[in-house]
Amino acid sequence: MEHDGPCRDIVLTSRIRLARNLDGPAFPGWAKKEDRTVIMQELQPRVESLSGMKDCFSEDLANLDAIRKQVLVEKHLISREQAAKSGGSAAVINREQSLSIMINEEDHLRMQSIRSGLDLATAHAALDKLDTELEEQVRFAWDKRFGYLTACPTNLGTGMRASAMLHLPALVLGDQVNQVIQAVNKIGLAVRGLYGEGTEALANLFQVSNQHTLGEREGDIIARLQKVIQQIITHERNARRKLIEDNPSKICDHIGRAYATLRFAHIIESKEALTHLSMLRMGADLGVIPPTEARLIDTLLVEIQPAHLQTSAQRKLSVEERDVMRAEVLRQRLHHLPEPNMAACTTPEPDAPDVPI
Repeated sequence: MEHDGPCRDIVLTSRIRLARNLDGPAFPGWAKKEDRTVIMQELQPRVESLSGMKDCFSEDLANLDAIRKQVLVEKHLISREQAAKSGGSAAVINREQSLSIMINEEDHLRMQSIRSGLDLATAHAALDKLDTELEEQVRFAWDKRFGYLTACPTNLGTGMRASAMLHLPALVLGDQVNQVIQAVNKIGLAVRGLYGEGTEALANLFQVSNQHTLGEREGDIIARLQKVIQQIITHERNARRKLIEDNPSKICDHIGRAYATLRFAHIIESKEALTHLSMLRMGADLGVIPPTEARLIDTLLVEIQPAHLQTSAQRKLSVEERDVMRAEVLRQRLHHLPEPNMAACTTPEPDAPDVPI
């Protein structure tokens, strides 16, 4: 969240994930707890020794309490499913938190690489290096016809999921986002919410990813996804220009209400706070809020999550206490923010060519 990357005004992060299983042992969903523990003990030191994991965080999830595991979920470093595992599961994360390897999630290994902005190629290169190093040490389950064997049939083949997290407030405000989602779904890509499958698109953030991995090369999957994401970026930018041109008061009102609420509220729920931060982020992109504040807004999207607040408080908080603390954190962190310059969102830039998906 604190780094720059291509198209960072729309694309927060790019992620590549690989699913791998050992050849022979039962997959985690079928294995007994003691068998998962044996596999974890075999894989964990091997993963720690990889070149990109020097001085990494490495922990058996059984040693972490629920709040610490939820912090990792909120940072998108482990999945909600892995956080719920009872035993024989571990997480290994590099110091920059750009590489994360889950041991005994749905598969024996779920490896992911995250980069800022639209940078799928760099994310893939970093993870491909890790995958190659690991494959020299262990034998993966692989079939000549089906490729890498995975717990879920939809991951067969490359075992790769490529995705990007997009901020699409103008498409939401202009009631166009459903059209974009339907178009993306028709060409074999998936659109999900903030925390993946089955979750809501909080803060107007949407994950766009490939759905098919069998019979396609990794490079082809990435190239196709990159092309579609660039088209969505064009649609979002044009939607922002259209809103400014047709209804500048609507944008000014959303940004103004967001600014006032976040600067002065004393109780605020998570969903409301995320919605207002989304509007403030769009304001930074449009120059209504100083663009230099965009990174702060991005980090607040994470810092106001329930587990992060409880970690800061060093104790478990009730829902009501979290709402009060969230408002306090927002007031403190945004106290220096100047009043929005609404004149900046009343003069649209020329439209970019709109490319159909």
